[in-house]
Amino acid sequence: MARINGGEMLVRALEREDVHEIFTLHGGHLDAIFKACRDHNFRIIDTRHEQAAAHMADGWARTTGRPGVAMVTAGPGVTDAVTGVANAYLDSIPMVLIGGRSPLLDDELLPLQGGIDQVALMRPITKWARSVVHTARIPEYVAMAFRQAVSGRPGPVFLELPIDVLFARADEESVVFPQNYRPRSPAGPSRDALAQALRWIDEAERPAILAGGGVWFAQAGKELTEFAELTHVPVLTNAKARGSISEEHPLCFGAFGAIHPAAHARRGGKSADLVILLGTRIGLATGGRNSVIPGDARVIQVDIEPEEIGRGRSIELGIVADCGEFLRQAIAAARNTKFNRHEAWIEQLTAIRAGQRRKWDEAMKAEQPIHPARMAREVAQALDADAIVAADGGETAAWMANAFKARYPGSFLSHGYLGCLGIGLPFALAAKVAHPQRQVVCVIGDGSVGLNFAEFDTAVRHNLPVMVVVNNDMQWGMSKHGQVLAWGAGNAIATELGVVRYDRAAQGFGAHAEFVERASEIAPALRRAINSGRPSCVNIMTDPDVIEPGTLAMYSAFSSKPGKTAPSENKSDETMLPYYGKRRID
Repeated sequence: MARINGGEMLVRALEREDVHEIFTLHGGHLDAIFKACRDHNFRIIDTRHEQAAAHMADGWARTTGRPGVAMVTAGPGVTDAVTGVANAYLDSIPMVLIGGRSPLLDDELLPLQGGIDQVALMRPITKWARSVVHTARIPEYVAMAFRQAVSGRPGPVFLELPIDVLFARADEESVVFPQNYRPRSPAGPSRDALAQALRWIDEAERPAILAGGGVWFAQAGKELTEFAELTHVPVLTNAKARGSISEEHPLCFGAFGAIHPAAHARRGGKSADLVILLGTRIGLATGGRNSVIPGDARVIQVDIEPEEIGRGRSIELGIVADCGEFLRQAIAAARNTKFNRHEAWIEQLTAIRAGQRRKWDEAMKAEQPIHPARMAREVAQALDADAIVAADGGETAAWMANAFKARYPGSFLSHGYLGCLGIGLPFALAAKVAHPQRQVVCVIGDGSVGLNFAEFDTAVRHNLPVMVVVNNDMQWGMSKHGQVLAWGAGNAIATELGVVRYDRAAQGFGAHAEFVERASEIAPALRRAINSGRPSCVNIMTDPDVIEPGTLAMYSAFSSKPGKTAPSENKSDETMLPYYGKRRID
């Protein structure tokens, strides 16, 4: 009777989940898995830092809609992966982190890379965290891990494998590989709730759908587009859902901020009177003190997770359902209804969108210094229609988000609730692994690029020809601009970086390199980078004094005369907190 070890069991279980790619950094605790991966023709993408491996598993899920898998060694391997897992947790991204562990038999003996309760470390930032203590049960735990990662609200999970459990063997015939451990159909809305939602859409003058990750992970982009067309309801998306409805579609109006009441008030109009939160959590832009949702609007929230309904604000109609199933049933129920075309509302949104796109036209004509909006527009124009963009950096990501049109789901990868810098290169590399025939570009700030810069080596070694465009304004842009707005020019603290030749550093890893100082040089440099067929770094020097509108909005509550009133000197009962606005702190 054949005997197989835990590594072989694990890889066979992963194959049953249609996993054939692993993001990792080597550690001897994992060698039984690596050997089995080679035997089963898995693709192993080994990184230069475990944080990058975790980010790549996260990025894989964002661009494919399926869980990514990262493996890290015991001790520092697990602790290095924490940031990547936390980022996925706050954004509800399905990923599986497999961690090595010191031998069970050496517990309390201070073994190498032991002495840390890794499961306890991961529990607050995962949906599910477990340690396997019986070799033959490894396939069962893998099945549990994937079920947890994708069931209900998605999220990361952690599976720990002690080295003595992993290397041990068991009779092949005694190992059970679970089957049929997921529901065959998704949860749908109640008939009454669905009917009420459609009535309110019919009654509304200015409805809007705010679509989030729940739409993307339900693979419901086609249904979202059909429902919008049927009901004539404009659609706005967050970063995870971008492209679920093509941003060239006349009913797609970009990010959630398009319905901000202030934007419409400036034009003498009113904002939305009905908002449908479709698979997007309440927070940041949709809840709390800085919501884009008008206070007098009716709100319908559709979410697979009941605990998300009404988080941070009142909800007039909460519907617990899979977003795809909600849309399918809503389409079927609405086919015989003739809905208001909302022409005036759509015209109002169209005017705001057009104004936003033309906002920087004059500034972008300057040859030097290069306006960051010019940098972003040149990149967007250089790309194929199905290109994938990973945008990283406080202001850089915002410039690129405004310039790029996502035509397909999973084609724009960027920041979420953690506000985690350093995701750009790993996200882009994961996207290239998942979509080798598509263009992939990482547009990144010169601050962010330093966090996982060594992954240029990963790109070169694994022949992943991503183009990395560095928006080099010689500073931590959002941070320095915030200090200038708060305290005036000349008061920057720990936010200046100076001129750094990131192109030369990337070239040292084997990448194609370009250095750009004039606006007219951008397009030729991008073409050369794309045509090189290699990983590339295009280092573009941009104007350090241009402040992205989002930064201006965050710091607008400071004194209108920079340098006159610092937060600590505010004479009112409120204190201005960077990123969060005015707060009363007693």
